[in-house]
Amino acid sequence: MNLASVIRSEEKLLVPTYDRHKILFEKGRGVYLWDSRGDRYLDFLSGIGVNALGHAHPAIQATLKRQAGRLIHVSNLFFHEYQSELAKRLTKISGMDRVFFCNSGTEAWEGALKLARMYARSKSANGQKPKWRILALDNSFHGRTFGSLATTGQAKYRDPFVPLLPGVSFVRFNDLEDLKHQFDASVCAICLETIQGEGGICPVNPEFLQFARKLSKSNDALLILDEIQSGLGRTGRYFAYQHYGVRPDIVTVAKPLAAGLPLGAILTTDQVAGSMKRGMHGTTFGGGPLACAVAIEFLRVLDEQLDHVREIGDYFHQKLDALKTRHGYIREVRGMGLMLGMELDSADTAKAVVTNLLQNKILINRTHETVLRFLPPYIIQKRHVDEVVRALDSALSSSASKTKRKESK
Repeated sequence: MNLASVIRSEEKLLVPTYDRHKILFEKGRGVYLWDSRGDRYLDFLSGIGVNALGHAHPAIQATLKRQAGRLIHVSNLFFHEYQSELAKRLTKISGMDRVFFCNSGTEAWEGALKLARMYARSKSANGQKPKWRILALDNSFHGRTFGSLATTGQAKYRDPFVPLLPGVSFVRFNDLEDLKHQFDASVCAICLETIQGEGGICPVNPEFLQFARKLSKSNDALLILDEIQSGLGRTGRYFAYQHYGVRPDIVTVAKPLAAGLPLGAILTTDQVAGSMKRGMHGTTFGGGPLACAVAIEFLRVLDEQLDHVREIGDYFHQKLDALKTRHGYIREVRGMGLMLGMELDSADTAKAVVTNLLQNKILINRTHETVLRFLPPYIIQKRHVDEVVRALDSALSSSASKTKRKESK
């Protein structure tokens, strides 16, 4: 099928949820994708952080081929050989004790919210109402299911689906006083992204995260961190919270975990896990043998990439900072490792830059309207960074020229 026929077919058959670019991708290798016309694109989005090892990584391909020939799926009513091995690796790198496997990030977040409520119930005395309120952050994004939406601090995602899960309040981002003001004895969990992704690549500041940890711990509430976008090597450490010196009670991960196959996970402590009893939660597809085998191989390769992610991430950040000194359109460059954002002065400018780069066969995207988001594969080299920075320089210069022409008329 060609692009036109695919577009016609989707318009007729699919629920209209995505505003797609009119490009039909057919294959990928390394840091590149090829479309149906044979044009090559440098991928600095990696499937919104999913293809962290790039495309068609030989180790991932070999594992897929080997395991697909043995066992793809088995019910969670039985055992297979990979869940415990993957859990062992995840608990080792995270500092957590136990794991629940699911299918996606939003499903992991739903399970984390259930765990928080169950933990609060297990701690309540006879006749006492369990803690039940949840504090989340303004500007956050946790997914599109009802619990995830309820804790997402952006009205544009929530409003079409209200009423949502009750008991959720939003704290101003990085505002210690607001957190202190809204926290009381009814709060069972403080929930946040260590680095807000859809919110514009905004890292929580150390003082705020450390205070949230202290506040929750001293009041027998849970600290739940969403590391679906920032976790598993994206910042140059296994998890972004490891830059802050805190240990949460629950962590959610997904995106790159199975290198493109659907797999998410809840990581938690023995104490919290003990509040969940058999039969209270479950999944049909989560933690299947194919996805888990691939995830084990992903983590093995990731061990070899962390130093490179830190080095190339610092290089990329420096290059973006240098652009900021040249272009007045750039308000701020922020992020860690290879999770970087460049905030521009307007949504129109950001949209124009994304379009310009796409025309030059470079994939990035725009988040929170004004922020250019960079989530490249961990395997990029300095020459790829240089290529993107040159394209950004040109696109921003072009925007400046267009603005001057408009002002002169």
